Amino acid sequence: MIAIIDVSGTNLTSLVNALKRLGFNYQLTHDAKVINKASRVILPGVGTAAYGMNALRQYDLIDVITSLEQPLLGICLGMQLLFEHSEENDIRCLGMIPGTIQRLPRQKNYPVPHMGWNQLQWCKETFLQKGLKEQDYVYFVHSYALGESMYALAYCEYSEPFTAIIQKNNIWGMQFHPEKSAETGMRLLNNFCSYSD
Repeated sequence: MIAIIDVSGTNLTSLVNALKRLGFNYQLTHDAKVINKASRVILPGVGTAAYGMNALRQYDLIDVITSLEQPLLGICLGMQLLFEHSEENDIRCLGMIPGTIQRLPRQKNYPVPHMGWNQLQWCKETFLQKGLKEQDYVYFVHSYALGESMYALAYCEYSEPFTAIIQKNNIWGMQFHPEKSAETGMRLLNNFCSYSD
């Protein structure tokens, strides 16, 4: 069973429908017992870093998440919360992966937030690539991101490179929304959810 951590109060219909179409058993939850027993865990999120961390604190999930040994996937804000710090609200995050989330630079022809389709540029081989082409498009909606990282699996270019997919040990993150990224996103979710080492 896949636990989808539900603390955002936002519409998770797209993610739920994607997992349903892929045939995976899932549960929307903020129950620590359910999360700990899950075969893998997904941390989605929209909104600000402060809102996300406050919600995790409210449901007493910070220690639960940082102690997980099964595969954990952070999506969009959920990925950003995996890092040590976010410039958004100047807030300490979960600290599971080294790095600071920074605001995307404002440059001509590159409006912030970054919204829409953009290409993945893989920099390391990973099981997530199974069935994908070299530079598939995925769907982004964000104003903050991580720059370069030793843990990056794929980058995206938006005035300058930022980390699009990351992995450290049992922790993965996707800055984009795989559940809104058509066939490519479905393939990425399937690869993550069916992965076994």
